[in-house]
Amino acid sequence: MKRLTLGLAAVVASLAAAVSTTGSAQAVASAEHGPAARTMKTPPAPEGAKTMSAMGATAASPGISPYARSVHVPPNSDFTCGSGNLCTMVWDPTVSKWEIFYLYTCDRYSLSNWLGTGKYFDNQTGNPTSYFYDRNGKVLKSFRPPASGSQDWGPVWSIRNC
Repeated sequence: MKRLTLGLAAVVASLAAAVSTTGSAQAVASAEHGPAARTMKTPPAPEGAKTMSAMGATAASPGISPYARSVHVPPNSDFTCGSGNLCTMVWDPTVSKWEIFYLYTCDRYSLSNWLGTGKYFDNQTGNPTSYFYDRNGKVLKSFRPPASGSQDWGPVWSIRNC
């Protein structure tokens, strides 16, 4: 019992010393705005996009599963692709803006209502291989960071970012 009490006292003293000598915690750079974040510009709206919304055509927002953070960005505007992300850009006809999806967590993402031509930028770390798959699970494209380009999203049914 005496050893247990002395052992616990030593642990408590060590923890107290560690806390008192440690400086204040520094915030870690987020995946969105880390030192290797890249600022990019969205392209103009796709040809005919304004006509479609002006005609009142029924449209659906692009979706992704599992959840990935996304933001809407107007045409010809800047956005940031943070370190560790595979950033994908698809036109959202319901709001007439580009929707940027930040694929940070390693997973296979299923796409819905991704139509037309968009873009992607691979700003991941650790050199993973990313894949775009068709409806049958066949690899359409594979790449490693840094990679970027235009992409016709029509044939792409899922993305694996690792």
